Amino acid sequence: MSDDDDHDLDASHAEDRRILWQVLLINLGQCAVGVGVGAWAASTAVMGAALDNLADASVYAVSLYAVGRAAAIKVRAARLSGWLLIGLAVMLFVEVLRRFFGGEEPLGVAMIAMAGLNAALNIVCLRLLRRHRGGDVNFKASAIFTNNDSLVNGAIVLAGGLVLWWGSNLPDLVLGIVVAVIAGNGGREILAEASKAARDDERAAPARR
Repeated sequence: MSDDDDHDLDASHAEDRRILWQVLLINLGQCAVGVGVGAWAASTAVMGAALDNLADASVYAVSLYAVGRAAAIKVRAARLSGWLLIGLAVMLFVEVLRRFFGGEEPLGVAMIAMAGLNAALNIVCLRLLRRHRGGDVNFKASAIFTNNDSLVNGAIVLAGGLVLWWGSNLPDLVLGIVVAVIAGNGGREILAEASKAARDDERAAPARR
C-alpha cells in the first residue's frame, strides 16, 4: 500500500470516528432527557425510547472501538450490539407487563413533544451516518438502530394522541410492547449482518494469504 493510500485510509478512519462521536453524544443527550421526561410523564413508551437511545449510544461506542480494526473484531463488536438490543427488548417487555397490573395515565402531550424532539435529532443522526458509504458492519448496525428510533418516535406520537383521546394508559403500554418487538427485531438484523460479514471475511481470507 502506498503512502497516499495510507493517508486516505487514516483520513477515512478519522472521519468515521468523528461521525460516531457526534451520534454518540446526541443519543446520550436524548437518553438523559428521555429518562427525565418519561419518569415525569409516567410513560413506558418514552422511557423505552430513552433506553433505546442508551443502547444506541452503546452501539456507537462499540463501533468507535471497531473503526480501523480487523474484520473479526468488527464482527464481534456488531454481535455485542445485537445482543445488547435484544436484551433491551426483553427488559422493556418485562417493564410493560409490570405496568399492566397498575400504573397511572401518562401525559400524552409530553409523549408527543418528546417524540417530536427525538425525530428531529434522529434525522440529524441519519444524515451523519449516511456520509459513510462503505459496507462496514458496525455502520450498518448504527443505521439499523437509528431507523428503529424513527419508527418508535412515530408510534409514540400516535400513542400520545390516543392517550389524550381515551384518557387511558393502554396505548402507552401497547406501544411499549411494539417498541420491545422493534428492538428485538433490530437486534436480530444486526446479528444477521454480523454473520454475513463473518462469512464474507472467511471467503476473502484465502486471497489475503
